[in-house]
Amino acid sequence: MERSGRPVRRWGAAAVASAAAFAVVLPATGAEAASGPSVSAKGAFLLDGNRNRQLWGKDADTKRQMASTTKVMTAVTVLDTKGVDLGKKVTIKQSYRDYVARNGASTADLRTGDKMTVRQLLYGLMLPSGCDAAYALADTFGSGSTEAARTKSFIAKMNKKAADLGMKNTKYDSFDGISRAGANYTTPRDSAQLARHALGNSTFKTVVRTTATRQKAANVNRTYYWDNTNKLLGSYKGAIGIKTGTGTAAGACLVFAAERDGRTVVGVILNDGANRYPDAVKMLDWAYRTKTNVKLRQLPESAQQD
Repeated sequence: MERSGRPVRRWGAAAVASAAAFAVVLPATGAEAASGPSVSAKGAFLLDGNRNRQLWGKDADTKRQMASTTKVMTAVTVLDTKGVDLGKKVTIKQSYRDYVARNGASTADLRTGDKMTVRQLLYGLMLPSGCDAAYALADTFGSGSTEAARTKSFIAKMNKKAADLGMKNTKYDSFDGISRAGANYTTPRDSAQLARHALGNSTFKTVVRTTATRQKAANVNRTYYWDNTNKLLGSYKGAIGIKTGTGTAAGACLVFAAERDGRTVVGVILNDGANRYPDAVKMLDWAYRTKTNVKLRQLPESAQQD
């Protein structure tokens, strides 16, 4: 059996109900807003996922670039497609690999000619943060006669979904977070609302809480090994995802969530330094009124870092 190896560079009976179109995040009560965790992130937000209520925020409505946390919307746009067939097979094109190489992008190391299902591509998108998987999904679910037209169409669908969810301060110009014009931005509040909506989909929730997976191509004897770049998984009690992101302009970003005793908390960190995981732990501990000493899960040397 040929192994692709790990990349070299590197909705359901959920406790969270799917957010309705134009959903409004309720403001924090006076007691909730009185204090909060001290974090170094430039923008941050905590959302009570069950009640759709703000718990705490820091520059919650300031627009910032979001790097690969963009891929949360990529996945949502696919999964919210009417009649989506998760078993549909997609043939990997050389252009997807060329795109990754040209941009020095994070990759699921998809091989030209391999046939992967939409479900498998979602794992390749969300665990190793594969920009090749993002390209494949945008090319498959967009409309038009050329790849350029289809990916542009898909990005338009992402923006339509953002509008439908009431994300007034979010704009996408990219299907994966690589933004040449810098017009790919969100706010901590908007991003938390999207994450809450996404967790209402059982497939999304299953994918993003997976720490590692093996996925076999449908047409060749090749198995892909992907590790989840989110180090909170397997490290913080109750962590269930969601997505990392790192960029020169965006800094270190993290969209995360945890469940404890039937209570779901969603958090967002935008433009942090090396402290995004300690900051996320502080935020979750503050929300759950706990104190946790966390030893982060270590990724294999060959795994994608994002």
